[in-house]
Amino acid sequence: MGLVDWARIRSPWVIHFNTGACNGCDIEVVAALTPRYDVERFGIRLVGSPRHADILIVTGPVTKQVEKRLKRVYEQMPEPKFVMAVGNCCASSGAFRNCYNVYPGLDNVIPVDVYVMGCPPKPEAIINGVVKLIEKLRGGAS
Repeated sequence: MGLVDWARIRSPWVIHFNTGACNGCDIEVVAALTPRYDVERFGIRLVGSPRHADILIVTGPVTKQVEKRLKRVYEQMPEPKFVMAVGNCCASSGAFRNCYNVYPGLDNVIPVDVYVMGCPPKPEAIINGVVKLIEKLRGGAS
């Protein structure tokens, strides 16, 4: 295992992308990053640039309007990159199923590694999703 792989496993940086959600999932993502849950002690850190992020956290239904921006953010992330779909709307379009401008799920636009279901999911579930991605990183590094 190289130094870069070691650093990514010990300190996964996340970027959050809201595709137009009701903000229920966004509030829970922010809650997971607050001192109450203190994920920074595990090295999990929210960054503002996709060029520094290891994990893309997406919330909300993926609309045709936001598709190009989402793909651009995904393509700007360095390898290995992971995607986490948070909430029912992001994973399966939720209440927006069969709408003319909404994709049936995030996996129709970019590849998804972990799904965190719920409306909205609890912060503990979001943290568990990040832990699963760290395990994937650990498996890919060795």
